[in-house]
Amino acid sequence: MIGDAMQEAIDTAMKGHFDATGDRPALQPEVKMVGGDAWKEGQDVVVEMTYDALPPIPEVDASKVKLDRLIVKADDKAIAEALENLAGSAKDFDDRKKGAKAKDGDQVTIDFKGSVDGELFEGGSGDDYPLVLGSNSFIPGFEAQLVGAKVGDEVSVNVTFPEAYGAKHLAGKAAVFACTVKAVKEPKAAEIDDELAKKFGAEDLAALKAQIAERLEAEYKGAARAVMKRSLLDQLDGMVTFDLPANLVEAEAGQIAHQLYHEEHPDDHGHNHAAIEPTEEHKALAVRRVRLGLLLAEIGRKAEVTVSDAEMTQAVLAAARQYPGQERQFFEFVQKNPQMQQQLRAPLFEDKVVDHIVGLAKVTDKEISKEKLQKAVEALDEM
Repeated sequence: MIGDAMQEAIDTAMKGHFDATGDRPALQPEVKMVGGDAWKEGQDVVVEMTYDALPPIPEVDASKVKLDRLIVKADDKAIAEALENLAGSAKDFDDRKKGAKAKDGDQVTIDFKGSVDGELFEGGSGDDYPLVLGSNSFIPGFEAQLVGAKVGDEVSVNVTFPEAYGAKHLAGKAAVFACTVKAVKEPKAAEIDDELAKKFGAEDLAALKAQIAERLEAEYKGAARAVMKRSLLDQLDGMVTFDLPANLVEAEAGQIAHQLYHEEHPDDHGHNHAAIEPTEEHKALAVRRVRLGLLLAEIGRKAEVTVSDAEMTQAVLAAARQYPGQERQFFEFVQKNPQMQQQLRAPLFEDKVVDHIVGLAKVTDKEISKEKLQKAVEALDEM
């Protein structure tokens, strides 16, 4: 109870200090009790607080920002390509001529029995199994050995289970599958008609085309927004300059270096590697990110931009979909984890601040082709 009361008193004193001075700490202040173990109940509590105050952030005249809002319409060619892809995904298979050899992409119907060291193993047998050659749905090397087979052929398929195979008793083991080919069928794309549209939940082909156009234009709009946001951030970065808290820049540079290390070493899933020293390039990027982060936070604070509970709930639900079957556990984890809540809230807040600035900027609508938009998006990765 004494500890709780002491913490409450310290928190109140800290709030009073920041209210009186107007200072805002860059990171959580470091608080030390003067006297430490020598303190006794009944004595005054004296604490020392150390922090880096956020610097004064200059005003930005958003009306001086000039932006192009890129607009791309879904043309007939793009809609036709999307329809062809849908027809390909809804393909059927027709029997090849009698005696025809199976080709890559064909569907073969097989009975199979798998054995290791001459002994059949559980789960290694099946009847009338439809396997598309080249789909890589079976063990690596399995499907390629059925290319060229005909109906009635008996094929011994020799493979080795991967070392990382889920069933440990089979991992790394050589196996033989005795296969009997019962059918060889060639792929046939579905007809682009009203029946295809109904397979994808549309009333008819015209309705499916309208849905595709709407989806494509939503994709173009998202890409165009990314291009406009980069232009906005570039302009803001050039409009203001102010001193940055060294500890924030150092922490950001370290995080950038660590993230890029794991992107370049995807097989290293742990954090037992040696310390990663940020390069000058990492530090320069950290300076930009910290400056823009503080600037956007200040603009958002002054404009009273907030993230609503409903918006946060939507963000949590969207993130939870990445963990099928564990959505409830993820939701509970977020509720108990303020740091995770902040990770989800931060991009929502930033996007709302960007929208606020765009609303004050001079924006010109500019209609361009899909190809030009694609080049503009690719250029983002090169910067």
